[in-house]
Amino acid sequence: MKKLLILSALVASVAGVQAEGVAFQASLTPDIAIHSKTTEINGLSLSIWGENPQNSLALGFVNGSTGVSSGFSWAFLVNYDDTYTGVEWGMVNVSKVSFTGWQSGFVNVAKECHGLQWGAINYSENLRGVQIGFINIARNNSWFKEFPDKLATGFPIVNWSF
Repeated sequence: MKKLLILSALVASVAGVQAEGVAFQASLTPDIAIHSKTTEINGLSLSIWGENPQNSLALGFVNGSTGVSSGFSWAFLVNYDDTYTGVEWGMVNVSKVSFTGWQSGFVNVAKECHGLQWGAINYSENLRGVQIGFINIARNNSWFKEFPDKLATGFPIVNWSF
């Protein structure tokens, strides 16, 4: 019996260490949620305004992804993140550090973007990909000096940098 209790305690402690994230999050605000905003979400996140590190499907009005996150973030209003890999669909999408994948919204802003920005206004300080929209700004592009690899710093309809 002692061996069984010791083995059970060992398994429980290892399982507690292994479980770094949770599969589901629901939140009204980052501080009014099922789990704290530092808990990693590895599954589904439903929110009015949520903010977690995540590798998940995030659905809400405002989706915040902290740290290095990935998945599919679909916001009625705003998606914001530090570093994100995947798909972001929202009225406004903002990546503070780096974005890799597809951003689609009215306004897309990424300090560093690897992939596609599709919206009315697209901005990236360092673009490695394509922007499609009415206003496309890629700060790392010079004006037509490296065509066809890079188009221009700002250009309507389409802009790119490879």
